[in-house]
Order: sequence, then structure tokens, then C-alpha cells
Amino acid sequence: MKTVAKGAAQAAVTGNTAQPGTGSATPTGTGSDSGRVTRTGTGTESVTRTGTGRVAEAAAGKSTAPAASCRAARPRADALRNRERIVSAARELFVEFGPDVALDDVARRAGVGNATLYRNFPDRAALTHEVVLAVTSRTTLRAEEAVAAESDPFAALSRFVHAAADERIGALCPMISGVFDKDHPDLLAERDRLEEAVAGLVSRAQSAGRLRTDIAVGDVLVALSQLTRPLPGIACQGIDRFTHRHLQLFLDGLETPARSELPGSAATLEDLRRS
Repeated sequence: MKTVAKGAAQAAVTGNTAQPGTGSATPTGTGSDSGRVTRTGTGTESVTRTGTGRVAEAAAGKSTAPAASCRAARPRADALRNRERIVSAARELFVEFGPDVALDDVARRAGVGNATLYRNFPDRAALTHEVVLAVTSRTTLRAEEAVAAESDPFAALSRFVHAAADERIGALCPMISGVFDKDHPDLLAERDRLEEAVAGLVSRAQSAGRLRTDIAVGDVLVALSQLTRPLPGIACQGIDRFTHRHLQLFLDGLETPARSELPGSAATLEDLRRS
């Protein structure tokens, strides 16, 4: 029996999982080179390991270091929620006060500390970038959903206009003059997706004879941005209750037959980029 115990102890140090005979060594912990021998009462003995798991990894023939690194790199659920709250709060405040709103106010609206905000977004440009990206991406999704949900092209356009208002698309307008990289590849890609989606809505409604032909995509986007935010620098707390009412008046004016002749020319996407 002493021979079996000695063999089990050697197995614990070398990483072998079993020795000839009736003894068995089971590395179970996380790895220092210490262990204890446990007698089971049936003539067998086992070694229980403690520590950091290096011996157990050797016994398995592989390392768990990459998996551990992946776990460490994955953001925690509460950290992701904090980031989402910050972006949502910034989106609301950008609509109400413009992109120069105090970042302390953003943290307060999000219900997080200033340190949490700056840990996620080290400066205003980083936060503005994320807000623009989020609003653009979510608005594009609303356009795609409208097409899928409505067989009538004008009904699809109307559905999108109201949904875009709920996404606070007005947050995009003040950022044209914001201090951030407007030509960042991520932003350009999302902008192109949104413009393509809205252009499709407008084109289908016009082809079906449901939308007046003297307007363009830019007219829809400009009207959306203007009708979904208060005047710059003031807090109109009750504006949301009028937004969808005024948007419906705007949509009624887009339907054919046109009841008036529009002054000027249609606003194209190129016009918006030059402005």
C-alpha cells in the first residue's frame, strides 16, 4: 500500500492521471504542486490537486489560456448596459440641446458616473461618432422593416417616417457641424445604407403613382430632421406629443394629386452633402 501511495503522489507531481495497480490520481484543482492522498476504504487511493490548473492542463494535453483570454475580453453585461444607456441619453440630449450639451448632463441622464462615461467614450468626438452610428443604423432598419410590412409603397414610406421619428433621427442634423470624423468608414457605410433604403421607399411610391414627383429623398430627410427636434438651445419638453401629428400633415402633403406647386427645386442627397 505504501508503494501505491508513493506512486499516486508521483502521478500528482508529474501530471499522470493513473499509475499501474489499484491507485488513481485525479488532478482536480488549479494547480500548485501540492496534493493530498485520500483513502477510499476500498483499497484505492486518490490524489486531489489544488492550485492553478497547470498540471491538469498538461494531463489533458492542452492549455486553457486562450479560452481564459476570450472570457476576459468579453464585456460584462452590466458594462454593455451602461454603454447603451449612455448612447441613448446622448441621443435624447443631442436632439433637445444640440451636440455641444455638457457630457456631465449625458452621464446624469444615463444614470451613470462621469468615470463610467469617460471609460466608454474618452471624448465628445467618440461619443458623437457612436450616437450617429447608432441612429443611422437603427433608422435604416426601420426603413427595411417598413418595406417588409407594407405592400402599399406610400404606406411603407409613411410607416418609415413615423418610425424614424421614434428613433430620434433629428439627432443627426446638428452633428453635421460637430467635431468628429464624418468621413469615418463605418459612418460612410451606414449613411450609404440609409440613403439607399430611403431612396428605394421614395422611388417605389413615385412609381406607383402615390407620391408626388417634384420631391426627392433629401426633402424627406430634411423634413424629418426639422419636425422631430425642437429649436436649437431650448428644451421643449412636450414636443414629442406633436411630432407624429405634424409628420402626418407632412405626409398628406406628399401624396398625389399635388395640391400646390412647390417653390425651388427638390432637395437631393448631393445637396445635403454640400450644405
